Amino acid sequence: MTACRVAVVGAGSMAQEHIRAFADVPDVEVAGIHSRTRSRAEALAQQHGVRDVCDSVAELYERTQADLVVVAVPETAMNPVSRACFEYPWTALLEKPPGYSLLDAEEVSRAASQHERNVIVGLNRRFLSSTQAVTCDLERNNGRRFIHVQDQQDQAQAAELEHPQVVVDNWMYANSIHLIDYLRLFGRGSVASVTEVVAWSPGVSHAVIAKVEFDSGDIGLYEGIWQGPGPWAVSVTTPEKRWEMRPLEKASYQMRGERQSHSMAGHEWDEEFKPGFRLQAKMAVASALGEPSESPTLAEAMDTMKLIADIFRE
Repeated sequence: MTACRVAVVGAGSMAQEHIRAFADVPDVEVAGIHSRTRSRAEALAQQHGVRDVCDSVAELYERTQADLVVVAVPETAMNPVSRACFEYPWTALLEKPPGYSLLDAEEVSRAASQHERNVIVGLNRRFLSSTQAVTCDLERNNGRRFIHVQDQQDQAQAAELEHPQVVVDNWMYANSIHLIDYLRLFGRGSVASVTEVVAWSPGVSHAVIAKVEFDSGDIGLYEGIWQGPGPWAVSVTTPEKRWEMRPLEKASYQMRGERQSHSMAGHEWDEEFKPGFRLQAKMAVASALGEPSESPTLAEAMDTMKLIADIFRE
């Protein structure tokens, strides 16, 4: 018997990746899909054996009675579409970011609270097998942490990919959230202070650097290269051991007194599916069914959005 019914809003590449991941979770049925472009929804439904193609969020809920809805829509549509989904008592998994800006995301958060909905956010890099391996190892190490996050963004390239101008202007929320969320994931406690080292200047900045201090004593350094080459990479250093993810999908560690690094094993799911999506789907189902889950809540995602605003002094 199906333990969890999943509905999807959106019919783009991200929606397809979610459908593939959820369809692989035992006792889960992807029961329906809705998109503003019905032809794309019909094509995706036919490709993946989705039963119902619906013309509205209301019809999607009525026909599927889904336990979980995945909202995989563009940044500028997240606010109205997610609020339409909050009218119904399913768990909602929102693609990141939960709004194209902090103010936009705050409207989404208020609406979720008003309806008392269970809302989680697709911060899928938390579910990379590399991230999971480092997180598990860190739990056995009590040493003070230095977290170094290296980001690279290019607003001109984003514009060439035909993202709306409002999204390009807020590109730190749309794309840097992938990296900045690692500061909160690996930094223990609450953010105590954010200090500008090299300040953000819209349309001018080549480098943005900020020191992030946590009340646990952990320290983070955000280094963003804008309009220039650079890696996406994260490292965590304690007195006895250092972990590095570069690229993010690969993890290694180095012990004190050593000069070589050691690779950490990955998981086949990150080869078969968009990295992080299969474990993310499993955790989202658990959240929808009221079972223990590592799915990041909307409140957690909002904390990351606020950290982005503090780094960029928005």
